Amino acid sequence: MLIEIISASLVGSVFALIGGVILLWRESFAKRISLLLVSFAIGSLTAAAFLELIPEAIAEAPYAAVAPWVVIGIFAIFLFEKVLHWYHVHEDSFDHPHDERQHNIRAVTATVLVGDGIHNFIDGLAIAVAWSVDTATGLATTMAVFLHEVPQEISDFGILVHLGYTRIKVFMYNFVTALTTPVGAVVGYLLLPVIRGITPQLLGFAAGSFLYIAVSDLLPELHHHMRRRNDFLHLIAIALGVLSVWGLGILLPE
Repeated sequence: MLIEIISASLVGSVFALIGGVILLWRESFAKRISLLLVSFAIGSLTAAAFLELIPEAIAEAPYAAVAPWVVIGIFAIFLFEKVLHWYHVHEDSFDHPHDERQHNIRAVTATVLVGDGIHNFIDGLAIAVAWSVDTATGLATTMAVFLHEVPQEISDFGILVHLGYTRIKVFMYNFVTALTTPVGAVVGYLLLPVIRGITPQLLGFAAGSFLYIAVSDLLPELHHHMRRRNDFLHLIAIALGVLSVWGLGILLPE
């Protein structure tokens, strides 16, 4: 069963990078639409938290047991971002003038990648649990994770391109975070006797991190760069991000 779990986790994460690679083939075009991709990410991250992660968590545990972990997720990522920011302020004060925007780029990048890594890790746990039930459940869960991750990876690639990273760095950063899915799958396999007891809390934590990234990092970035004449396009992109997660939930309920 371990081989099936690892193979499924690779399909659900690393293969999902295909969407981002396709995006990187047209880098100039991607830069022109990068803000729209940020808008799409806002919608998909928010929808993933409210329409997918939280409902799945409270389906297996009381709301009162899940809600605190959503709050913990929000403040954990907030504290991580602040610690990262403080570290860069201290480090840069000795080397070169303070650059607030550069600090913000680093902080946004770190929180996006950490949030994605946590989500991927939990996807790996879910895949391990599903394959422990039966093959049909394992295959269905693997397909759902893959189809969910494709638009998410496209969004992540677009955000990092928008922040000015090269194509190689964008791919490598996302490749590393994608590898947390097989790591989570292996951990899930080793902890199968107890994993069902902590999965709802982990889902709540991931939902909180997604909400923080969408509301605290991406929305201000969008407000800073968008032009009034493009407001409607960005609203459409946010709506499409929501609909992509909602539609996948209908087509492939877990």
